[in-house]
Amino acid sequence: MQPQDRLSDHSPDDAPLQIALVEPEIPPNTGNVARLCAATGCALHLVAPLGFSIDDRELKRAGLDYWQHVRMTLHPSLESFLTATSTSRRWYFSTRASLSYAHAEFARGDILVFGKETKGLPADLLAHDPEHCLRIPMRPESVRSLNLSTAVGVAAYAALAHIGFPELQ
Repeated sequence: MQPQDRLSDHSPDDAPLQIALVEPEIPPNTGNVARLCAATGCALHLVAPLGFSIDDRELKRAGLDYWQHVRMTLHPSLESFLTATSTSRRWYFSTRASLSYAHAEFARGDILVFGKETKGLPADLLAHDPEHCLRIPMRPESVRSLNLSTAVGVAAYAALAHIGFPELQ
């Protein structure tokens, strides 16, 4: 795998928003997020190591036949992703954040960053940029977190609404 392997002919910079999954572990979650990206025009960044093969049958099934509509970039590490996207604004989603996503001032081209299903994003990454760390409110003591693909859907559509649903009808 080469740094920032582009798996699509389209630049992520042309997308209204970008979604990054850092070390995703469950193929159907990633496939569902890819399908959301195909439906909305959002670009998708996958940050290795992945908990599955990019050719995984469950991943492809969850994304159905929409993969050709996804602008996807594969990064070999979190460090390479951060370097490659250093000029873009990133919003980090975590149950440990204090600011609700509803208060964020999203803009076209922003990157919504989500961590792995079992551990979320690294604490040092969140500590480095706390003003861009967001949470999705939940009832206390009900669940630890939302399903990854559900959380991405909530955040992506909120951000898309904030920027006026560009290119969507």
